[in-house]
Amino acid sequence: MSEYSAQVIWQRAESEKFIDNKYSRGHRWQFDGGMCVQASSSPSIVPLPYSVEQNVDPEEAFIASISSCHMLFFLSQAAKRKLTINKYEDNAVGTMQLNEQGKMSITEVVLNVHVEFIQTDRVSIEQMQKMHHLSHEQCFIANSINGQVTTNIV
Repeated sequence: MSEYSAQVIWQRAESEKFIDNKYSRGHRWQFDGGMCVQASSSPSIVPLPYSVEQNVDPEEAFIASISSCHMLFFLSQAAKRKLTINKYEDNAVGTMQLNEQGKMSITEVVLNVHVEFIQTDRVSIEQMQKMHHLSHEQCFIANSINGQVTTNIV
């Protein structure tokens, strides 16, 4: 068993009433290694100026965590096969909509992955699909969600 933690910190500005629902959703995520990430609600959920557009929102972080987890297992799969990767890029997209229970949910995540190998002649599309499949099965984050995760090889 492993435990993971994050500290989430928000503080009301003195000029904000709060009870009128007109307050900043800007906050920060503090991680045990010392990294601090400025976060906010998504402007598509809480309109500006109450959201902070340049900050990371929970929905983006959720998509990034799925993509990152998948990538780390994919890199491991390639290394086990003695395949050297120069670059891995994923333009992941999540869709939020009503789920089957009528609740807003991220119902689908599409990983649009482009991988550059040194040995381009040794990596078949079938090998790529198998490594992505195994990576998806091993990804702790993907195993923890209800929504569909699809990988497109680009």
